[in-house]
This record gives sequence, C-alpha cells and structure tokens, in this order.
Amino acid sequence: MLQVNVLTVGPAQSNCYIISNPENHEALVVDPGAEPTTLISRIEELKVKPVAILLTHAHYDHIGAVDTLRDRYEVPVYLAAEEEEWLSNPNKNLSAMLGESVTARPAEHLFKPEEVIEIAHFTFKVVATPGHSPGGVSFIFEDDEFVITGDALFAGSVGRTDFPGSEPKELIPNIRQKLFTLPSSFTIYPGHGESSTLAHEMTTNPFFN
Repeated sequence: MLQVNVLTVGPAQSNCYIISNPENHEALVVDPGAEPTTLISRIEELKVKPVAILLTHAHYDHIGAVDTLRDRYEVPVYLAAEEEEWLSNPNKNLSAMLGESVTARPAEHLFKPEEVIEIAHFTFKVVATPGHSPGGVSFIFEDDEFVITGDALFAGSVGRTDFPGSEPKELIPNIRQKLFTLPSSFTIYPGHGESSTLAHEMTTNPFFN
C-alpha cells in the first residue's frame, strides 16, 4: 500500500505530497510549492527516491520548489498542456500579483486527458478538473483508494474561481463528473487544508448542497 506524506509549505500554506512505495522506496512528489530545504529534509528522512514531480496546476504556490527538487534528484516534471507556459510566466502563475517572480523550467511531460500514467512502479489516472485554473488536474490512485485533488476540491470547500484563467461555471460540474463518480470511500488529499473523504464532501460540502 502506498504511503502519503504531506508537508504544508510557504505563505499560502500549500500541501506538498510525497507518495511513496514502501516496497521499493520510490516516491512521487506532488506540488512542491515552496521551502525546498524542508522538502529535501523530509525526503531524506523518509529514505525514498523521487522518480517524478507531478503538478496539479501551475500557480506559484505549487511550483516554487520545482527546479531545486528536479535538479537534485534528476527527475522529470509532469503538467497539463493548458498551463505549459505558466511555469515561466509570473503573470499567469500569479506570482507577479505579489510583486515576485516565481518560475520554473518547462515540464518534460504534458498530461493527456483521461490518461493512465505509469511511472516506475506507480500507476494512476489523470483527470481534468479545471475551473480554478484551465489546466487543473486530479490524480486518482484507484488501488489505494485516494485522489489528489489540487485546488479543485477541498475539505468543506472548493477552489477559488476569481483568478485570471479561472472559469466559475466549470469547477462544480467537473468535480461532480470526475470526482464524485468515484467510490465514496476514497480519501481526498487537497492542495490546501486537511484531507477528507468523498463521502463526507458529497454530503456536507456546502458547495454541493
């Protein structure tokens, strides 16, 4: 069974996930948004070997440590094609709004819609969940019954849709179609805040009632 370790980093309190396989000590790093030294320390502490960096989307608070980790561990970065240019564009990744310039080099791999990805010994499905951002995706780990939801679905809330590139009319339908059709027992690991379950969000999240 895969292990999911979460580190909350940066001023925006973004969740970075280290998904590891205890059998071979390989790991996927999801949304390394800031504090690369903190993330490296946890990776070393866990004694795992990163094999890829996955991005749910390319807002600044999810990409700040990308290049430091990709260089240290010599791993590729995966991102949706819709946000390919955002990594190098502070205006699109929103860091310019804070008077900063958070950037990263281009991703080595671009996700295809509804794609099943195999990386090393990991297998997961990528589903498009735009609305918060045009290239927002979620990662479904079916065998381990969890989904990384990025800034689409939170515990008790959903992602903001008032940013440039957001589409308010898309977010809720995409969550219903792509996430709420999964088994309700699935755990959700969002881009900010605590984890939850689909069952809990279906019945208590005020955005769906």
